[in-house]
Amino acid sequence: MSYDNVSVKPETRNHKGFFVQENDYKLMQIDASGWALICLDDAVCHYVDPDDLLASNDPSNGME
Repeated sequence: MSYDNVSVKPETRNHKGFFVQENDYKLMQIDASGWALICLDDAVCHYVDPDDLLASNDPSNGME
């Protein structure tokens, strides 16, 4: 995925199993183990499954 700004699908969980707040995030990287690092700001970041990401400008966000 080559989008800088992404959102997450409803009920997305991070690598620790906690729900991630639905919001717009910046995609920082996808690491070798397959987790996508997304950040809300300088203090709030999550590792999530890349399949749970949506392009923020995608009109179908939340419609799946």
